[in-house]
This record gives sequence, C-alpha cells and structure tokens, in this order.
Amino acid sequence: MFDLVLKNGYILTMDENFTEYKNGYVAIKDGKIVEVGEGKSEFEAKEVIDLNSNVVIPGLINTHTHAAMTLLRGYGSDNPLKVWLEQYIWPVEGKYVSYEFVKDGTDLACYEMIRNGITCFVDMYFYEDAVAQSVKEAGMKAVLTTGILDFPTPAAKTPEEGIQKTKDFILTYRQDKNIFPAIGPHAPYTCSPNTLVKAMEVAIEYNVLYHIHVSETQHEVQEIKNRYGNTPVKHLDSIGVLNERVLAAHMVHPTEEEIELLSEKNVKIAHCPESNLKLASGIAPIPKMLEKGVVVSLGTDGTASNDDLDLIGEASTAAKLHKGYNLNPTVLPARQVLAMITRQGAKAVMMEDKIGSIEVGKDADIVVIDVNQPHLQPLFDPYTQIVYSAKGLDVDTVIINGKVVMKNKVVQTVEKDKVLYIAKKWREKILNG
Repeated sequence: MFDLVLKNGYILTMDENFTEYKNGYVAIKDGKIVEVGEGKSEFEAKEVIDLNSNVVIPGLINTHTHAAMTLLRGYGSDNPLKVWLEQYIWPVEGKYVSYEFVKDGTDLACYEMIRNGITCFVDMYFYEDAVAQSVKEAGMKAVLTTGILDFPTPAAKTPEEGIQKTKDFILTYRQDKNIFPAIGPHAPYTCSPNTLVKAMEVAIEYNVLYHIHVSETQHEVQEIKNRYGNTPVKHLDSIGVLNERVLAAHMVHPTEEEIELLSEKNVKIAHCPESNLKLASGIAPIPKMLEKGVVVSLGTDGTASNDDLDLIGEASTAAKLHKGYNLNPTVLPARQVLAMITRQGAKAVMMEDKIGSIEVGKDADIVVIDVNQPHLQPLFDPYTQIVYSAKGLDVDTVIINGKVVMKNKVVQTVEKDKVLYIAKKWREKILNG
C-alpha cells in the first residue's frame, strides 16, 4: 500500500541519463520515492493523483537567497551594489531586522517559493532560528547559514560570537529532516583570513556546507587585490579554505586561472544572473566554468535585488543571457539549465543522495507543471517548454517529503492572506520610519 501515487504524468526524472517516462507514475511511501515507471494504471494507495499528462520534475533547489529580504523587495532599486547596500539596505536592516522581521519575511518567501515550485533553498541572513521555524511550518527544506562578518551584525557583535552561534545552531538542527545547518562567512572583503579559516574549521568538524559570496563585483576584486595582493579565489586558496564544501555565490569575475582552481578544488557555484544583471555586477563566465567541469547551480539571491523567487524564470534568464553574450545559441541548452535547478543544485548543497532527481530511494520532493495551457502547447520538448515558455506560476502541485504542500495552485501550508497582511504591515512600518 503506497501513501501517494502520481499517475499519467510526463516524468522528467533529471537523473544522470535524463530518463523520461511519457506515460509515467511515481509511487511514494514514508516520504520516499519507492517506484518510478511507465504504463501501470492500477495502484493500491491511500491517495492517487491523476496528472492528466502534465509534466513532473524534481523539486527545485534555490542555492542562494536571503529569504527575509522579501520585506525589502524593490527597496532602493536602480543603484550600484555599494550604494544600494550602504545607503539603503544596511540602514533599514540596522533599524528593523529582528526575530519578528525575519520570521515574517521568511513566511512570505516560503509562500512564494512553494508557489513557484521551490522545495529547498539555501539562506544566508540573520536570526536563522526564525527562518528554521518558517521552513518547518511551510514543510520545506532549507540549508541555513547566519551571515558572519567582521563588524557587528544583528546576529553577533563579533565574528567569534557569530561562529559560536553557528556551532550552537548546527548542534540544534543537525538531526532535523528539513533543516540542514551550515556556516556562512559573508565574503572575503567582509571577513578577515582568520575568520574565514575558523569558519572552515567548523565546516570540517561538523561536516557542513561553507556558503560565501565571492567575486560578485569588480570593486570587490580590486579591494581584495589591494588588501592581499591576490584575486578573491586565489586569496581563498592561499589561506586554505577552497575545497569541495564551498558553495560560492555569484562568482562573476574569476580569471581563467581561478576557473581552473575552482574545478581542481571541486568548488560549487550558485549563479544568480538576474541579481547580477539588475545590480550591473557583470556576467559570470558560466560556459567556461562548465567546460572545466565546475558544478554550477542557480540562485535567485534576495528579492531586494532580483526581485522575485522564481527559479524557472531564473533558468530562462540564464539560458538566454549566456547565448546572447557568447553569440552562440548552443550554449546552456534547456536540459542543462533545468539540471542546474534540480540535480546540480543537489550536488551544490551536498545532498545529491537525497534530492535533485526522481529516483527510487530519494526524498519525494516533486513538482507538477500544468502544461495544459495555450502558452505551453504544442508540447514538442518538455525541457524547452519549461525553460523558455513556463513561469513559476505554472506549477500546479508541489510535494515535499511525500506531503502535498500545494495542490491545484493553492499553497496548503502557508496562508496567502497572512503573507499579504505581513507585506503591507512592514511596508507601512518602513515608509513611516
């Protein structure tokens, strides 16, 4: 007896062979995928969902965001990164960031992510215990890091305090099935070599991910050169913190030599094209990284610089951006980009044994896309249709750990009216100072 069966779906497993089942089914028990196949129509199950030939893909994995920043969506837009951060974002964060702010902002983000088919995300912000609470209530998965910086933050007065709080957070959540604690030194320009090294010692000791912003802007690259006489990736390597645990967000300005280093050290990349475009940070050399075998995933970044949490839209932007920039229509084909938000995303967060593809034994994190719509027909190639024609709002059903968290485009675990109230409440608070 299965707990749940999805039948009559066009299943893109996103496994290493891109296996497909055109009239397929997925059987789920105890939160795991126990059967995947084609043709079978009769099942003994507590619940059977007929998919009406809709497309089934693994849950989407957003490998870089700042979830609570949904409350700052659009705030201070159309400014350079340095101005945006120093004159808009940091002052308002200094005034308002609290447990309540982070909980409310993450509730809004969880609704938006589920609505867009995101089942797991990587977060770097403050009050991550509030983020964890939102994630658990929403039934999502998340890799959570508190941003560690060398100057006082809402989370810690010193980097030492930030590292200690991260250790405590890891010990609290290390056995949780939804929360995957990690460590998050903010960036090479905001963290001293000592802070970066101590953070890596924690990552190794507790076997967790090391999430960091790297080479986001040319200004950052120049600052690291001025301080340390090295480019950012080489600087990280020189102090011994470049390894397979590192998930580097952005990586817009690596040199050819640094790309070789990223490949050699098995560093994973969270590419955030829309944020990089909006902030005019530049265009990351993703095709060159892929040629060298670097694992590249996709992140939305926070909604203050994106301004949404739509990973399908992000995939579409990534594919078209790199084709246009490289004057090569064969760069980043649809299959490869869809893999970036599924299987490659799982590799980026060191969870390829659990999520990222629809395979027996993996967690039942599954997304159904409603392709029975005019803008998604005729359906010649589902990969192409998802990447170039679909939007996050075309997601119909979302299942996480075998539990239906959205059905018929209605989120079941986060109330829409509640998050709309939250957004309006904080808008008034921030505008009225």
